[in-house]
Parts: sequence; C-alpha cells; structure tokens
Amino acid sequence: MYRLFARPGWGSTLVEAQLAWYGLPFTIEDVDDLFASAAARERLAAVNPVAQVPTLVLPDGSVMTESAAITLHLADITGSRTLVPAPGEPTRPRFLRWLVFLVANVYPTFTYADDPARFAPAACAAQFGENVARYREVLWGIVEREAGDEWFLGARFSALDLYLAVMTRWRPRRAWFAEQCPRLHDIAVRAEARPELAAVWQRNFPANS
Repeated sequence: MYRLFARPGWGSTLVEAQLAWYGLPFTIEDVDDLFASAAARERLAAVNPVAQVPTLVLPDGSVMTESAAITLHLADITGSRTLVPAPGEPTRPRFLRWLVFLVANVYPTFTYADDPARFAPAACAAQFGENVARYREVLWGIVEREAGDEWFLGARFSALDLYLAVMTRWRPRRAWFAEQCPRLHDIAVRAEARPELAAVWQRNFPANS
C-alpha cells in the first residue's frame, strides 16, 4: 500500500493522478497549508526534511519525493508505458526533456512566489514575487511553442498531459492559458476529460469539476 502525503489541488495531485491511473492501492494523508501551519510543516518534515508535497511512502516503507522521480518510478514498477514512453520509443527523449523542464524551471516559480519572503528581503518581496510571475509566463510561452496538437507529444498521451491538467489550474490560471497558451489549455481540458481520473479531479478541484 502506498501512502501519499497530499493537499488538495497542490503538487501532490500529480502523483495522486498517476496512482489512480495505474490502479495502485494507496491511502492519502492530507496535510494542512504548509505555508500557514508550522505544525503541518513539522509533521511532514519528519518524513520529508523539506516538508513539501508530493511525499510518497512506498509499500516497503521507503520515501520518495520529487514528482518527476516518482513519475518514472511508478512507470517502472508497474511495467506500464501508458504514461511514460519506454526506452527506445521515439518520443522518450522529448518526454524526458519536458518533464524535467516543467519540474526544474516552471514548478520552482511557485516555490519562490508562494512565499517570497524566504528568498528576498521584506522590502522587495512583493516586487520579487511579481518578477517571478512574469518569468513564469515566459516559461509557459516556451512550453506552448513545443506542444503538439492533441497531446503534448502529439498523438501520444503521457504524464506530461497530466502535469498540464494540474499546473494550468495554478497561477496565472485557466483564463490566461486560454488566451495566451491555447494549446496547453486545450490539452489540459482534454486530459481532465479522461474518465479514469474523474475522482481525482473531483477531490482536488471540486469547484471546477
């Protein structure tokens, strides 16, 4: 049994969707707002020292963090290639490139902007947050130019499409994507329509389901 530390609508949704997709048995331990609650941070830090979600406890009791690592691990242990192209599959290099791009470039902008006081003096924290938000939009523009017509990889559905379904819910949010990054917006909407994941979206984004 897998145990996922999660908060609805946060980055743990990326892993929750994949566990559900593969039909793996898992339980969810919801955590309070990690920015607002010292108790929540302390509780999660006992498992993951940086107190971030997703944090996944594997059936053997070992801990995995970092959504990209978990994405690759779950594909390996299930032997399924529905979400992750197999080695030798033509789309594999492209998949790996953009999976790492999302987690190494786009995702950290939320870490910086959600709590700018951790990274900038109080006097300039607001400006720092605004600069990060503008840079995030530039990054999304790069991703938009690389997106395929049906799914990010073209005709091939993958975990990248689940990432887009989740991350386009975050700032600058769906209305901005519909106007500025319509390919990403449409991919996200199509991914959300997958019936296999209806319960995941309902739990994490109930107001939009």
